[in-house]
Amino acid sequence: MNGFLDAWLLRLPRPEQLGPLLDGSELDAREQARGRSFTRPHDGVLYVSAHIALRRVLGHYLGLAPDRVPFVREPCPGCGGPHGRPAVAHPDPPLHFSLSHSSGMVLVAVASETVGADVERRPRPGTVEVCTRSLHPAERAEIEDVPPPGHCAAFGRVWTRKEAYLKALGTGLSRSPAADYLGADAARRPPGWSVLDLDCGPHHDGAVAYRGAADAPRAVHRLPAAVLLPGGASVPAGTGAPAPLPAG
Repeated sequence: MNGFLDAWLLRLPRPEQLGPLLDGSELDAREQARGRSFTRPHDGVLYVSAHIALRRVLGHYLGLAPDRVPFVREPCPGCGGPHGRPAVAHPDPPLHFSLSHSSGMVLVAVASETVGADVERRPRPGTVEVCTRSLHPAERAEIEDVPPPGHCAAFGRVWTRKEAYLKALGTGLSRSPAADYLGADAARRPPGWSVLDLDCGPHHDGAVAYRGAADAPRAVHRLPAAVLLPGGASVPAGTGAPAPLPAG
């Protein structure tokens, strides 16, 4: 398997329509328990949907049934304990992935090198005002330079890039959001990384961060909701030809 980066986007139907149709039997006991633990039912539907999609996408790459995908935890970059980033157990050649979901949108990134993915519902102005203060000074300046009606979109792009990068590092927000520049100037971003914006529609922002050659083949795929239904294929036929990811 040569170097590559694929992003899979899935927009979910309304939870009340989708929830009764889901079959979580492909999930392991921990995932099933987590899906039942949410106070708000639509949060449980989103979680279960995201993990079904993840298992079916990874099963496609590995040639395995979704319930046979072998997950492990990498060592924590802070303490070395076995609770770091989730990973596939010892595939050959290596296969890396990252999962994110937010308000009816699921993003799965799959790559030949370390990858992080983030999708977020575009924030409201009050959230932007508070959270912008935590960013890198140059990122704050870029957002402030945008006319106020565009602040939410500008912040959403920066924040999803940053979350994707920190997930790829394995630190998450235990690393200060001000420590790294993930703004509009690609030349100033962390060296050795490609950080790419995704078109997730008018209400979400998304990004992937990939450690490896910037010219590795990259594509974005749209998954139909039918991928979640019982008996659905890992990657259904007719998803359409992949579109190139934007350079960045």
